[in-house]
Formats: sequence, structure tokens, C-alpha cells
Amino acid sequence: MSFVLAAAVFSLGLAAVAGWRSRRPGGYYDREIYAMEPATHRRAAAIGLAFSAFFLFAYVLRLEEAGLAALALYALFAVFYVTSFLRGAADGDE
Repeated sequence: MSFVLAAAVFSLGLAAVAGWRSRRPGGYYDREIYAMEPATHRRAAAIGLAFSAFFLFAYVLRLEEAGLAALALYALFAVFYVTSFLRGAADGDE
């Protein structure tokens, strides 16, 4: 299993989490501090699905370099997205 396929699985997982978060009101930090609405989580899910499709495309065509460049961009997005509501997840949904 190459890193491109692992990136596809990870981005699908994060898209699933974002989809799940779009159905919940969210915690204090993601709702009040970061102003993340359900639409924000839906956009994150769409971005995750798009990256997953690209990673699968890169895996099938054996485009390792393109997959690595996309992984760098996706990792940046994923870190910002996850840290936006991770603190709020500790508080629990209100």
C-alpha cells in the first residue's frame, strides 16, 4: 500500500468526520470562536472527497510525485480543519 492510497483512505475518513460534524451543533470553540457552521463542515467534506478522488486517480496512474504534492496541500488543510474543532470536541457538544 503506497502513501497515495493511504492518503486517499485518510481523506475519505476525514470527509466522513466532516459530514458527521455537519449534522451536529458543534462545541463552543468551533461554533463561537471559529464560526464554523454546518456549511463549513460540508465544504470540508467536499474538499476531502475531491482530494480522495485525486489520490485514487494518482494511485491508479502511478503519479507518485503528484500524489505527494497533493498530500502536502491536503495535510495543511486537514491540520487547520481538525484543530478548529478538536478543542471544542473536548468540551462536548452543547
